[in-house]
Amino acid sequence: MFGLFKKKTKKKMRKEYDALLEKAMHAQRNGDIRTYSMLTADAEALWKKIENTSD
Repeated sequence: MFGLFKKKTKKKMRKEYDALLEKAMHAQRNGDIRTYSMLTADAEALWKKIENTSD
């Protein structure tokens, strides 16, 4: 019941991180370097959040 109010778990955050990196890879392959760099920066910020989570 109280799982609804629980913060994102590391597992969910890791899936989101992997998805961001995959999107960044596709953007880079398509030659969209600006989008690639923005997605990579978002992924790095998420990774720092994952590391700081005590789950």
